[in-house]
Amino acid sequence: MKILVTGAAGFIGHGVIKPFLLRGDDVIGIDNLNDYYDPMLKKSRLNDLALFNETHSEGGCFRFIKMDLADREAMSALFINEQFDVVVNLAAQAGVRYSIENPQAYIDSNLVGFANVLEGCRQNHVKHLVYASSSSVYGMNKKQPFSTEDRVDYPISLYAATKKSNELMAHSYSHLYNIPTTGLRFFTVYGPWGRPDMAAFKFVKAIFENSPIDVYNHGQMKRDFTYIDDIVEGIVRVVDTIPSPMKSAITATTAPYKIFNIGNNQPIELRRFINSIESACGKKAKENHLPMQAGDVPVTFADIDELITSTGFKPETSIEDGMKNFVDWYRDFYRPKN
Repeated sequence: MKILVTGAAGFIGHGVIKPFLLRGDDVIGIDNLNDYYDPMLKKSRLNDLALFNETHSEGGCFRFIKMDLADREAMSALFINEQFDVVVNLAAQAGVRYSIENPQAYIDSNLVGFANVLEGCRQNHVKHLVYASSSSVYGMNKKQPFSTEDRVDYPISLYAATKKSNELMAHSYSHLYNIPTTGLRFFTVYGPWGRPDMAAFKFVKAIFENSPIDVYNHGQMKRDFTYIDDIVEGIVRVVDTIPSPMKSAITATTAPYKIFNIGNNQPIELRRFINSIESACGKKAKENHLPMQAGDVPVTFADIDELITSTGFKPETSIEDGMKNFVDWYRDFYRPKN
Protein backbone atom coordinates (compact mmCIF):
# COMPACT_ATOMS: atom_id res chain seq x y z
CA MET A 1 0.00 0.00 0.00
CA LYS A 2 0.90 3.64 -0.17
CA ILE A 3 0.59 5.13 3.31
CA LEU A 4 0.70 8.70 4.57
CA VAL A 5 2.02 9.03 8.13
CA THR A 6 1.59 12.50 9.60
CA GLY A 7 3.82 13.41 12.53
CA ALA A 8 6.54 11.23 11.01
CA ALA A 9 9.28 12.85 13.09
CA GLY A 10 7.30 12.30 16.27
CA PHE A 11 7.69 9.53 18.82
CA ILE A 12 4.93 7.20 17.59
CA GLY A 13 5.23 8.22 13.93
CA HIS A 14 8.91 7.27 13.87
CA GLY A 15 8.11 3.91 15.41
CA VAL A 16 5.26 2.87 13.15
CA ILE A 17 6.96 3.63 9.82
CA LYS A 18 9.54 0.84 10.12
CA PRO A 19 7.10 -2.12 10.19
CA PHE A 20 5.22 -0.64 7.24
CA LEU A 21 8.46 -0.48 5.26
CA LEU A 22 9.47 -4.00 6.27
CA ARG A 23 6.28 -5.47 4.90
CA GLY A 24 6.68 -3.62 1.59
CA ASP A 25 4.46 -0.55 2.00
CA ASP A 26 5.63 2.77 0.57
CA VAL A 27 5.43 5.53 3.16
CA ILE A 28 5.39 9.29 2.83
CA GLY A 29 5.93 11.03 6.14
CA ILE A 30 5.14 14.66 6.87
CA ASP A 31 5.94 16.81 9.90
CA ASN A 32 6.30 20.54 10.55
CA LEU A 33 9.27 19.97 12.90
CA ASN A 34 8.03 22.58 15.37
CA ASP A 35 9.97 23.47 18.50
CA TYR A 36 7.48 22.26 21.14
CA TYR A 37 10.43 20.10 22.15
CA ASP A 38 13.99 19.77 20.83
CA PRO A 39 13.80 19.68 16.99
CA MET A 40 17.18 17.89 16.96
CA LEU A 41 15.52 14.81 18.45
CA LYS A 42 12.94 14.93 15.67
CA LYS A 43 15.66 15.27 13.03
CA SER A 44 17.54 12.37 14.61
CA ARG A 45 14.43 10.22 14.29
CA LEU A 46 14.22 11.14 10.60
CA ASN A 47 17.89 10.31 10.13
CA ASP A 48 17.27 6.96 11.79
CA LEU A 49 14.39 6.30 9.37
CA ALA A 50 16.53 7.27 6.37
CA LEU A 51 19.27 4.89 7.50
CA PHE A 52 16.72 2.14 8.10
CA ASN A 53 15.32 2.66 4.60
CA GLU A 54 18.81 2.41 3.08
CA THR A 55 19.67 -0.80 4.92
CA HIS A 56 16.33 -2.46 4.14
CA SER A 57 16.15 -1.77 0.41
CA GLU A 58 14.13 -4.94 -0.16
CA GLY A 59 11.19 -3.32 1.65
CA GLY A 60 9.06 -0.31 0.83
CA CYS A 61 10.33 3.21 0.19
CA PHE A 62 10.23 6.09 2.68
CA ARG A 63 10.10 9.74 1.72
CA PHE A 64 9.86 12.74 4.05
CA ILE A 65 8.22 16.09 3.28
CA LYS A 66 8.30 19.02 5.69
CA MET A 67 4.72 20.25 5.84
CA ASP A 68 2.22 21.72 8.28
CA LEU A 69 -1.19 20.04 8.56
CA ALA A 70 -2.81 23.45 8.87
CA ASP A 71 -1.55 24.46 5.37
CA ARG A 72 -4.72 23.72 3.44
CA GLU A 73 -3.34 24.21 -0.06
CA ALA A 74 -0.21 22.13 0.55
CA MET A 75 -2.23 19.31 2.09
CA SER A 76 -4.71 19.30 -0.78
CA ALA A 77 -1.90 19.12 -3.34
CA LEU A 78 -0.20 16.30 -1.39
CA PHE A 79 -3.32 14.14 -1.44
CA ILE A 80 -3.99 14.81 -5.13
CA ASN A 81 -0.42 14.08 -6.18
CA GLU A 82 0.19 10.98 -4.08
CA GLN A 83 -3.18 9.16 -4.01
CA PHE A 84 -2.73 7.35 -0.69
CA ASP A 85 -4.42 4.06 0.12
CA VAL A 86 -4.24 4.61 3.89
CA VAL A 87 -3.63 7.62 6.13
CA VAL A 88 -2.23 7.27 9.67
CA ASN A 89 -2.69 10.66 11.32
CA LEU A 90 -0.35 10.98 14.31
CA ALA A 91 0.48 14.68 13.97
CA ALA A 92 -0.89 16.84 16.75
CA GLN A 93 0.10 19.48 19.19
CA ALA A 94 0.71 17.24 22.19
CA GLY A 95 0.75 17.81 25.91
CA VAL A 96 -2.03 18.38 28.44
CA ARG A 97 -0.31 21.07 30.52
CA TYR A 98 0.96 22.98 27.48
CA SER A 99 -2.62 23.29 26.20
CA ILE A 100 -3.53 25.37 29.23
CA GLU A 101 -0.97 28.04 28.32
CA ASN A 102 -1.00 27.82 24.52
CA PRO A 103 -4.53 26.95 23.36
CA GLN A 104 -4.20 28.40 19.85
CA ALA A 105 -1.52 25.85 18.90
CA TYR A 106 -4.03 23.07 19.58
CA ILE A 107 -6.74 24.71 17.48
CA ASP A 108 -4.41 25.07 14.50
CA SER A 109 -2.92 21.58 14.55
CA ASN A 110 -5.52 19.36 16.17
CA LEU A 111 -8.66 20.88 14.65
CA VAL A 112 -7.76 22.80 11.48
CA GLY A 113 -5.05 20.30 10.57
CA PHE A 114 -7.33 17.31 11.16
CA ALA A 115 -10.05 18.89 9.03
CA ASN A 116 -7.53 19.14 6.18
CA VAL A 117 -6.70 15.43 6.61
CA LEU A 118 -10.39 14.51 6.49
CA GLU A 119 -10.91 16.58 3.36
CA GLY A 120 -7.91 14.95 1.71
CA CYS A 121 -9.37 11.52 2.47
CA ARG A 122 -12.80 12.53 1.17
CA GLN A 123 -11.61 14.08 -2.07
CA ASN A 124 -9.18 11.28 -2.94
CA HIS A 125 -11.00 8.10 -1.90
CA VAL A 126 -8.65 6.97 0.88
CA LYS A 127 -9.56 3.44 1.93
CA HIS A 128 -8.92 3.83 5.68
CA LEU A 129 -8.06 6.72 8.00
CA VAL A 130 -6.48 5.73 11.31
CA TYR A 131 -5.92 8.64 13.69
CA ALA A 132 -4.54 9.29 17.16
CA SER A 133 -6.98 10.11 19.89
CA SER A 134 -6.04 10.01 23.57
CA SER A 135 -6.94 8.50 26.92
CA SER A 136 -7.32 12.11 28.09
CA VAL A 137 -10.83 12.16 26.57
CA TYR A 138 -12.00 10.15 29.60
CA GLY A 139 -11.22 13.11 31.87
CA MET A 140 -12.02 12.32 35.48
CA ASN A 141 -14.49 9.54 34.72
CA LYS A 142 -15.11 7.50 37.87
CA LYS A 143 -15.79 4.14 36.23
CA GLN A 144 -12.73 1.90 35.83
CA PRO A 145 -11.46 0.59 33.49
CA PHE A 146 -12.19 3.15 30.79
CA SER A 147 -14.31 1.66 28.01
CA THR A 148 -14.94 3.04 24.54
CA GLU A 149 -18.64 2.66 25.39
CA ASP A 150 -18.32 5.21 28.22
CA ARG A 151 -19.44 8.82 27.84
CA VAL A 152 -16.57 11.22 27.29
CA ASP A 153 -18.37 14.53 27.50
CA TYR A 154 -16.35 16.21 30.24
CA PRO A 155 -12.78 16.97 29.09
CA ILE A 156 -10.63 18.78 31.64
CA SER A 157 -8.04 20.16 29.20
CA LEU A 158 -8.22 21.72 25.75
CA TYR A 159 -5.96 18.94 24.48
CA ALA A 160 -8.58 16.37 25.53
CA ALA A 161 -11.34 18.50 24.00
CA THR A 162 -9.55 18.61 20.64
CA LYS A 163 -9.08 14.82 20.65
CA LYS A 164 -12.77 14.27 21.40
CA SER A 165 -13.52 16.73 18.59
CA ASN A 166 -11.38 14.64 16.22
CA GLU A 167 -13.53 11.61 17.00
CA LEU A 168 -16.72 13.56 16.31
CA MET A 169 -15.35 15.01 13.08
CA ALA A 170 -14.22 11.57 11.91
CA HIS A 171 -17.65 10.09 12.60
CA SER A 172 -19.39 12.77 10.58
CA TYR A 173 -17.11 12.08 7.59
CA SER A 174 -17.62 8.33 7.97
CA HIS A 175 -21.38 8.85 8.04
CA LEU A 176 -21.64 11.40 5.22
CA TYR A 177 -18.97 10.11 2.83
CA ASN A 178 -18.60 6.43 3.82
CA ILE A 179 -14.92 6.87 4.73
CA PRO A 180 -13.72 4.10 7.08
CA THR A 181 -12.15 5.78 10.12
CA THR A 182 -10.60 4.32 13.27
CA GLY A 183 -9.59 6.39 16.29
CA LEU A 184 -6.98 5.13 18.75
CA ARG A 185 -7.06 6.28 22.35
CA PHE A 186 -3.43 5.92 23.41
CA PHE A 187 -2.57 5.44 27.09
CA THR A 188 0.70 7.05 28.35
CA VAL A 189 3.20 5.89 25.73
CA TYR A 190 6.88 5.51 26.71
CA GLY A 191 10.02 3.88 25.36
CA PRO A 192 13.11 4.51 23.19
CA TRP A 193 12.97 7.76 21.14
CA GLY A 194 10.33 9.05 23.57
CA ARG A 195 9.21 12.64 24.08
CA PRO A 196 11.22 14.87 26.46
CA ASP A 197 8.02 16.33 27.97
CA MET A 198 6.83 12.93 29.22
CA ALA A 199 7.45 11.67 32.76
CA ALA A 200 9.71 8.75 31.80
CA PHE A 201 12.10 11.01 29.88
CA LYS A 202 12.06 13.81 32.47
CA PHE A 203 12.66 11.43 35.37
CA VAL A 204 15.55 9.60 33.68
CA LYS A 205 17.17 12.89 32.64
CA ALA A 206 16.84 14.31 36.15
CA ILE A 207 18.29 11.19 37.80
CA PHE A 208 21.36 11.20 35.56
CA GLU A 209 21.81 14.93 36.23
CA ASN A 210 21.37 14.47 40.00
CA SER A 211 18.35 16.79 39.92
CA PRO A 212 15.08 16.22 41.79
CA ILE A 213 12.05 14.79 39.97
CA ASP A 214 8.66 16.46 40.36
CA VAL A 215 6.20 13.93 41.79
CA TYR A 216 2.67 15.27 41.41
CA ASN A 217 -0.27 14.55 43.70
CA HIS A 218 2.39 13.40 46.21
CA GLY A 219 2.77 10.17 44.26
CA GLN A 220 -0.91 9.16 44.51
CA MET A 221 -1.24 8.54 40.77
CA LYS A 222 -1.70 5.51 38.53
CA ARG A 223 -1.08 5.37 34.80
CA ASP A 224 -1.68 2.68 32.21
CA PHE A 225 1.88 2.98 30.86
CA THR A 226 2.11 1.44 27.38
CA TYR A 227 5.39 0.54 25.70
CA ILE A 228 6.05 2.00 22.25
CA ASP A 229 6.44 -1.39 20.52
CA ASP A 230 3.00 -2.42 21.78
CA ILE A 231 1.50 0.83 20.50
CA VAL A 232 3.14 0.29 17.10
CA GLU A 233 1.92 -3.31 16.83
CA GLY A 234 -1.57 -2.15 17.71
CA ILE A 235 -1.53 0.55 15.01
CA VAL A 236 -0.28 -1.83 12.31
CA ARG A 237 -2.98 -4.37 13.13
CA VAL A 238 -5.69 -1.70 13.20
CA VAL A 239 -4.60 -0.36 9.79
CA ASP A 240 -5.42 -3.79 8.37
CA THR A 241 -8.74 -3.97 10.25
CA ILE A 242 -11.04 -1.74 8.23
CA PRO A 243 -14.17 -1.03 10.28
CA SER A 244 -17.51 -2.46 9.21
CA PRO A 245 -20.67 -0.34 9.45
CA MET A 246 -21.19 0.24 13.15
CA LYS A 247 -24.04 -1.30 15.12
CA SER A 248 -25.24 0.55 18.19
CA ALA A 249 -28.18 0.54 20.55
CA ILE A 250 -27.85 4.31 20.80
CA THR A 251 -27.86 5.48 17.17
CA ALA A 252 -29.25 4.37 13.82
CA THR A 253 -26.14 5.48 11.94
CA THR A 254 -24.25 2.74 10.11
CA ALA A 255 -21.02 4.63 9.53
CA PRO A 256 -17.80 2.58 9.04
CA TYR A 257 -16.39 4.02 12.25
CA LYS A 258 -14.49 2.52 15.20
CA ILE A 259 -12.70 3.59 18.38
CA PHE A 260 -10.14 1.44 20.21
CA ASN A 261 -8.24 1.86 23.45
CA ILE A 262 -4.57 0.92 23.17
CA GLY A 263 -3.20 0.54 26.68
CA ASN A 264 -1.42 -2.03 28.79
CA ASN A 265 -4.64 -2.83 30.69
CA GLN A 266 -2.65 -2.59 33.93
CA PRO A 267 -2.47 0.72 35.83
CA ILE A 268 0.92 1.17 37.46
CA GLU A 269 1.36 3.07 40.71
CA LEU A 270 3.74 6.00 40.39
CA ARG A 271 5.96 4.46 43.08
CA ARG A 272 6.49 1.28 41.01
CA PHE A 273 7.13 3.45 37.95
CA ILE A 274 9.84 5.41 39.80
CA ASN A 275 11.34 2.20 41.21
CA SER A 276 11.61 0.74 37.70
CA ILE A 277 13.48 3.85 36.54
CA GLU A 278 15.82 3.79 39.54
CA SER A 279 16.57 0.12 38.91
CA ALA A 280 17.29 0.72 35.22
CA CYS A 281 19.47 3.76 35.96
CA GLY A 282 21.23 2.18 38.92
CA LYS A 283 20.59 5.37 40.92
CA LYS A 284 18.02 6.64 43.40
CA ALA A 285 15.83 9.62 42.56
CA LYS A 286 15.59 12.81 44.58
CA GLU A 287 11.88 13.60 44.86
CA ASN A 288 10.08 16.94 44.96
CA HIS A 289 6.46 16.25 45.97
CA LEU A 290 3.83 18.59 44.52
CA PRO A 291 0.01 18.78 44.41
CA MET A 292 -2.06 17.65 41.43
CA GLN A 293 -1.58 19.83 38.35
CA ALA A 294 -4.40 21.42 36.36
CA GLY A 295 -5.59 19.09 33.61
CA ASP A 296 -4.15 15.95 35.24
CA VAL A 297 -6.19 12.93 36.34
CA PRO A 298 -5.39 10.53 39.20
CA VAL A 299 -5.84 7.25 37.29
CA THR A 300 -5.92 5.94 33.71
CA PHE A 301 -6.94 2.34 32.99
CA ALA A 302 -7.73 0.95 29.53
CA ASP A 303 -10.39 -1.63 28.76
CA ILE A 304 -8.88 -3.32 25.67
CA ASP A 305 -11.36 -6.16 25.14
CA GLU A 306 -12.45 -4.78 21.76
CA LEU A 307 -8.86 -4.40 20.59
CA ILE A 308 -8.14 -8.03 21.48
CA THR A 309 -11.35 -9.29 19.86
CA SER A 310 -10.87 -7.32 16.64
CA THR A 311 -7.12 -7.65 16.11
CA GLY A 312 -6.00 -10.55 18.31
CA PHE A 313 -3.42 -8.31 19.95
CA LYS A 314 -2.86 -7.54 23.63
CA PRO A 315 -0.03 -5.28 24.86
CA GLU A 316 2.04 -7.15 27.44
CA THR A 317 5.40 -5.39 27.95
CA SER A 318 6.07 -4.92 31.67
CA ILE A 319 7.08 -1.52 33.02
CA GLU A 320 10.39 -3.00 34.21
CA ASP A 321 11.33 -4.41 30.79
CA GLY A 322 10.13 -1.35 28.92
CA MET A 323 11.93 1.09 31.19
CA LYS A 324 15.18 -0.85 30.94
CA ASN A 325 14.96 -0.57 27.14
CA PHE A 326 14.28 3.15 27.41
CA VAL A 327 17.20 3.80 29.76
CA ASP A 328 19.52 1.75 27.53
CA TRP A 329 18.49 3.92 24.57
CA TYR A 330 18.87 7.14 26.61
CA ARG A 331 22.40 6.16 27.65
CA ASP A 332 23.36 5.38 24.06
CA PHE A 333 21.76 8.50 22.58
CA TYR A 334 22.66 11.17 25.18
CA ARG A 335 25.79 9.66 26.76
CA PRO A 336 25.15 10.97 30.29
CA LYS A 337 28.29 11.33 32.38
CA ASN A 338 26.81 9.74 35.52
